[in-house]
Amino acid sequence: MSYRILVGSYTNEIYTLTFDPTSPSLTLVSTLTVGHHPSWITPHPTDGSLVFAGLEQPDGKVVVVKYEADGQGTLIGEVPSGGADPCTLLAVGTELLIGNYSSGTFTTIPLIPEPPHLQASKSKTVTFIGSGPNKERQQTSHPHQVVFHASHAELLIPDLGADLTRRFTKNSDGGWNPSGNVSFKAGSGPRHVALYNGVMYTVLELTNEVTAHIFPPVPAEPTLVACLSTMRNVEPNMFAAEILVLHPTEKFSTPYLYVSNRDDSSPKNDVISVFSLANPQKPERVAEVRSGLRHLRGMAFGGPDDRWLIAGGVHGGGVKVLERVDGGKGLKEIASVELEAPTSFLWM
Repeated sequence: MSYRILVGSYTNEIYTLTFDPTSPSLTLVSTLTVGHHPSWITPHPTDGSLVFAGLEQPDGKVVVVKYEADGQGTLIGEVPSGGADPCTLLAVGTELLIGNYSSGTFTTIPLIPEPPHLQASKSKTVTFIGSGPNKERQQTSHPHQVVFHASHAELLIPDLGADLTRRFTKNSDGGWNPSGNVSFKAGSGPRHVALYNGVMYTVLELTNEVTAHIFPPVPAEPTLVACLSTMRNVEPNMFAAEILVLHPTEKFSTPYLYVSNRDDSSPKNDVISVFSLANPQKPERVAEVRSGLRHLRGMAFGGPDDRWLIAGGVHGGGVKVLERVDGGKGLKEIASVELEAPTSFLWM
């Protein structure tokens, strides 16, 4: 069985790859020009042929793409994102949720059955207010991810500029109301979060740390239980990026947390750090895997038991598929392909 994988980028294209684990091989099937920097891709919640991508540009836009079974895509719509540089999108329920990084705005757009599947005339945008001590990176609010916590029925929006993760719950009219914040130390820059077994894990981009909070539903407050470096030796000008949690499976009995680190000076390039969650409240760094990728941003697991990890280097190394080995603690490269400036991935 082979797999289709979409790749967002800091080019004008979304790439379609085919991963064949039997060879193993990774092959470029097609490219689709959609506009400036389609850096983040999210699937439609019910129609597997549709995806949304944010164009990271001052007049932010969201494009809608329909894919055929052979991996060929067609651009079917484009709407405003509600701000500048949309770097995160999530389609859940009956709406698309967008975080616009540079303008510090959060936008919701209703989903509709007819093309372009987004009802832009009824979009709603909220401007976040906040800042931090890092004058280069934290002059204003910078939402960097939108996550839906299904069991709590709440949204989590890490705000790199304001050193907090914003929490939202639905009101009786179907809108999202602020319901609290998770605060982090000044200048840490929360970027992305992941959830497991009642704990929220956060990667702090500006300090290269991972935190763990016991995370009850609102109105209860979270409790910080761990904070540790993403790597043993963090160099100046390094920045952590992605954080992923994998639950136990029949093949991989221990839960693990994976973090990507960018801009390592090593000739073997950037590290993927692996943390055991055998005790979810006490993550333990158990491995550091050299990826051969430069400026490693996005990563995504896929396949049975989330057996394979796909990752890319914006500044070099292309795209690689790594297989989980040693019970999930290790990663071994098994396939690669040269692509320009890959940023995010979606297993179709």
